[in-house]
Amino acid sequence: MNSGPRAWARLGVLALLWGSTFLWIKLALAGLSPVQVTLARCALGSLMLLVLALKARAPLPRGRAVRRHLLVAAFFCNALPFALFSLGEQTVGSGMAGVLNATTPLWSLLIGLAIGTERGLRPVRLGGLLLGFAGTVVIFSPWQQTGPVGWGALAILAAAASYAVGFAYMGRNLVATGIPTIALSSAQLVAATALTALTLPAGGLAPVHLAPETLLAVGVLGIFATGITFHLTYRIIADEGATNAATVGYLLPVVSVLLGAVVLHEPLSLRIAVGMAVVLTGVAMTRRRPRRALGTLRASAPA
Repeated sequence: MNSGPRAWARLGVLALLWGSTFLWIKLALAGLSPVQVTLARCALGSLMLLVLALKARAPLPRGRAVRRHLLVAAFFCNALPFALFSLGEQTVGSGMAGVLNATTPLWSLLIGLAIGTERGLRPVRLGGLLLGFAGTVVIFSPWQQTGPVGWGALAILAAAASYAVGFAYMGRNLVATGIPTIALSSAQLVAATALTALTLPAGGLAPVHLAPETLLAVGVLGIFATGITFHLTYRIIADEGATNAATVGYLLPVVSVLLGAVVLHEPLSLRIAVGMAVVLTGVAMTRRRPRRALGTLRASAPA
């Protein structure tokens, strides 16, 4: 595994791009409806990836079975969570949105337990699961938040859970097909664009206010925070392994909170800071593996 300066620089760029997603969504919502933000994000991201796929000479997947799987993955991993993030950020700050998004690994663990891919849950991981959701409760603070802010936070939590469903589905039905990842990701975002276009009658036909700031936010969100981020993620998984790529998940809330505070002057309360720390600690505990398993992985790793 390459852990040199280039690897860390690429990891840092990915964390910055992915973590800034919530900032760009918030800025784009100043001139576009949630449906319009989602459609623009999917369309620009898919165009970016199609260019990369064309450059790599990777044709889009064919066959009904693969396309059916891509459609399902596009719904749970792109169209639905992207829309829920845009809806949620109408009332929730970009920093809090990034923190709530960090619960995705917790939802993934719950889904794994439900479908049987996670067995023999050890006390440490169970404690991490409970601790992570306890941190979410601290952030969400249902005893304080009511009305639209509370519903916005629920929408973002639902988006994080949708990501987990999408990742599990992709892992079971798409990753091992032998199709180049750039081709899969391109086709998946194209499918997400088509799915989102179907929702245009539900708020997508509202008047558009294209100020320069809105255009910039939409462009960066679609091309960089969606398209380039997908590409960088797959590159890191291929070059450094999935574990190193997963490290980005620990950096996303920090990036989103800092950008929200610096750029949008969002308040960073002690409650949110404590909740973020509790969530990240819980996520870290759920990712711990037995020492025997780690030793096996190291022994089997190529020299």
